[in-house]
Amino acid sequence: MKNPLRYQVSEYDCGPTSMLNAISYLFEREEIQPEILRNIMIYSLDCYGKGGVPGKNGTSRMAMMFLSRWLSGVGEAGILPIESQYLSGKAVYLGENSLVVDALNRGGVVVVRLHMDGEHYVLLTKRDGEKIYLFDPYYMTENPFGEEIVCTLSQPLSYNRVVPFSCFNREDVAPYALGRVEEREAVLLFDTRNKLTAERTIEYFI
Repeated sequence: MKNPLRYQVSEYDCGPTSMLNAISYLFEREEIQPEILRNIMIYSLDCYGKGGVPGKNGTSRMAMMFLSRWLSGVGEAGILPIESQYLSGKAVYLGENSLVVDALNRGGVVVVRLHMDGEHYVLLTKRDGEKIYLFDPYYMTENPFGEEIVCTLSQPLSYNRVVPFSCFNREDVAPYALGRVEEREAVLLFDTRNKLTAERTIEYFI
């Protein structure tokens, strides 16, 4: 059974929430071991805010890189059929030859850092043409973005925003912009039982 994707419970936990959502999206509830949930929370929220308050500056790139490698180890150990890859810098963009879009085409999901009133993590779940379906863990009931970005609460198992490629590829500080190339990061995640190869991907989309 799949659970609805979750919303962050504070202003700071978008990172672990998006990683937990990736696990929930890819796997059945009964397959997910408590060790995975525990360690995602332990290894995230590692940035200190003003005054040295732990967690008040969210989750660092280093923590996301570590989580990606740890989840790959989980897959190699046979605990869960998961595969993870960490991307940074110029490898993170939206386009026909991008690894991010390739992961979505092959049945994976992507946790990506972008801009939304500061740096923010969301979960990309699928691609349709030059639009990306994503789950943003920051709960809102109204659309403050205008017609370019679609907001919905009707698909709790998979997405709550639909965002065009053009929004992501911007280097400025704007909603859902990936921002400066050198600061970009993404984590690709797959259920290895369902991961499409390049050949199968071509057949799937014909």
